[in-house]
Amino acid sequence: MSRYAQMFERLKQRNEGAFGAFLMLGDPDKATSAALLDAVVEAGADMVEVGIPFSDPVADGPVIQAAAERALASGARVDDSFDLIRGLRDKHPAVPIGILTYANILHARGREQFMADAAAAGADSVLVADVPSLEAVPYSEAAKAAGLELVMIAAPNTPPPVLERIAALSGGYTYCVARAGVTGTSTTLALDHDALFVGLADAGAPPPVLGFGISTPDQVRDALASGAAGVIAGSALVKCGADVAALGELVSALKRATALPNI
Repeated sequence: MSRYAQMFERLKQRNEGAFGAFLMLGDPDKATSAALLDAVVEAGADMVEVGIPFSDPVADGPVIQAAAERALASGARVDDSFDLIRGLRDKHPAVPIGILTYANILHARGREQFMADAAAAGADSVLVADVPSLEAVPYSEAAKAAGLELVMIAAPNTPPPVLERIAALSGGYTYCVARAGVTGTSTTLALDHDALFVGLADAGAPPPVLGFGISTPDQVRDALASGAAGVIAGSALVKCGADVAALGELVSALKRATALPNI
């Protein structure tokens, strides 16, 4: 079983949803980034999603864009990102680690080489935010060849044939957007995901995890009540900056909200 499958099974036994924490690698510098990554796991994050700093992160809102700019300004590059993933994996052998990145990053290194290097560093999955499902086959093949899972994005308006394609190409979890737009720009979620979750299940897709705008315990509870298997918070965590204590408190509060009601 993959680390994601083991995580979902473990949480099912505990009657909890999954909480994923997103951080930008190298923000604000490499040493602080390592401490922040360790802090989110110690505070209870079930899975970690990490961004590789990129100059044109089109899916990300202003908070995460600023984090990428800080990381790049500090000198962070792809090899530094892999170093940070390797350090996190060494400290936390069981936690699933997913990379969120963009196609240009992969192509600069070579798609197959990037996947191989990511796997060697200890990553479990790669989500390439600007690659649509119609163009995802070579990414999925490269991920599988390296022993990684390709995570793909789905939305409430994604048609059934595309959900079937996502199911065929992806693994780990399905990143489901909680609303339209980019990350972290709204406090309002649009949780009309019933048809999406049914369609993903019917297609045999990986478990749905909601992201884009999750920032409070109430939003975590609402997202899980809508049928999601988990949530990912990003901008709210990045806003904590280098304050490890504040970050840990927020992660702990969001994780506590993943406890599901007994039925």
